[in-house]
Amino acid sequence: MAEKPSSEGTSGRELWEKVRVSPVEIALPAGVGLTLRAYRKASELTPTEIEIDEDDPFEARKRRAEAEEEVIVDEEYQALIAEGATGDDDKAAATADEPDPSDFEDEPEAEAGDEEVPMFLSHKGRLLAFKSTESLVSFLRSGAPHDLAQLDTWGDLVERVQSSDVDPLPEDRYELDLVVENLRGGHDTWDLPLLINAGEVARDLGYALRIKPVILALSPGSPLDDLDESLRTAEKGGMSGFFGRRRLKKIGAQQASLGWRSVIGKISAAVDWRD
Repeated sequence: MAEKPSSEGTSGRELWEKVRVSPVEIALPAGVGLTLRAYRKASELTPTEIEIDEDDPFEARKRRAEAEEEVIVDEEYQALIAEGATGDDDKAAATADEPDPSDFEDEPEAEAGDEEVPMFLSHKGRLLAFKSTESLVSFLRSGAPHDLAQLDTWGDLVERVQSSDVDPLPEDRYELDLVVENLRGGHDTWDLPLLINAGEVARDLGYALRIKPVILALSPGSPLDDLDESLRTAEKGGMSGFFGRRRLKKIGAQQASLGWRSVIGKISAAVDWRD
């Protein structure tokens, strides 16, 4: 039986705009997941406490990395930089002005102030991802705890949303599963919109889920941030785009793919798949 239209005629895009929440589709190596994202003032949000599994290998690696004050936790990435395999320009970019993790403990909150920040359908530091619109809507109506329940528009959304409303806009669909392969193909094959969009959602996820290695890897002055800036400049076209593409030629494809593999691995480890 087809679902009835949302009450009072508010459905689809009109509903999402009214409640200031958006459906998001994220493709990861483990599959394609649907979730929700909202932007609100930092002062309006209180994320749930993070649960850490002492036996989780990713958490164990993060603790070792923090103890050793490493910025990028991927061991191959560090080895590549140390051996100079990326060239002098890449090595300089990789090591210049890297933030010290010991100075970063409270930086996300301090920097954000009362600016708008991202929050996802998440709970205790884990992104809730669904493989069908029906399972997503069923969860929303279940009353189960999650971070978005604190939004002042949440009750209205739960009351009106139907599975047919969950249709992410093109700009809210992200293909993180293609990033590493695309980077490995070399500069001439790099898909600028794919890589730029990946950077946007990775930053949002890193902040919202408090994944420190992701925040650090994409922080200002890092190799991946330099890559992102060059991609954005190249996409503009014209003279600035020309210089942006020249800068991209100086960024090692292997270095970039290894850095992104580490980021995507950290994000994937923070996903709680729901069917």
